[in-house]
Amino acid sequence: MNTPIILASASEIRLQLLTAAGLQISAQPARIDEVAVRAGLAAENATPRDVADSLAEMKARKIADKNPTALVLGCDQILVLKDRIFSKPDTASDARAQLLALRGQTHLLISAIVLYDHAKPVWRHVSEARLCMRYISEQYIDAYLARNWHSVQHAVGAYKLEEEGIRLFSTLEGDYFAILGLPILPLIGYLAQRGMIDT
Repeated sequence: MNTPIILASASEIRLQLLTAAGLQISAQPARIDEVAVRAGLAAENATPRDVADSLAEMKARKIADKNPTALVLGCDQILVLKDRIFSKPDTASDARAQLLALRGQTHLLISAIVLYDHAKPVWRHVSEARLCMRYISEQYIDAYLARNWHSVQHAVGAYKLEEEGIRLFSTLEGDYFAILGLPILPLIGYLAQRGMIDT
């Protein structure tokens, strides 16, 4: 048997990964004020890892409160460059500025997942990956965004590795699925251990 899971996210790639893995999944995006939460955590000197974990848990808890008997998965991903946490770009101009800041640099992607069962957190995982971006030209950045803005506007860093964004990078270190926003292998391991999926 496969236990049904609610994904507390609007992320298409997360939903695709979970569905492709044969999990019984539905999505209910959790609406939280991420800007305010991040500001509050920054005031408490929270580490980037704690920020990602806290946001993932808040999303899971919000949907779990509405579905108290369900298995709910909350996820969050943040990008860190030299202690600066990046948010999803609001405009193409913001995305351009982000890509200019990231080019020629190695940044960190932190992906957190938190699983709630019967409205209580039962498992969590945080994964980190390092990505080195090529020193791409401003002309390429402009052309890249002109072609891809509709797709990457909801992606932290303004890129998707599963699309043209792969051309931006020279090296990647870490779990590819975590880079996509969902460290699915540890999740599958936990679900299998609990007997929630067939193995």
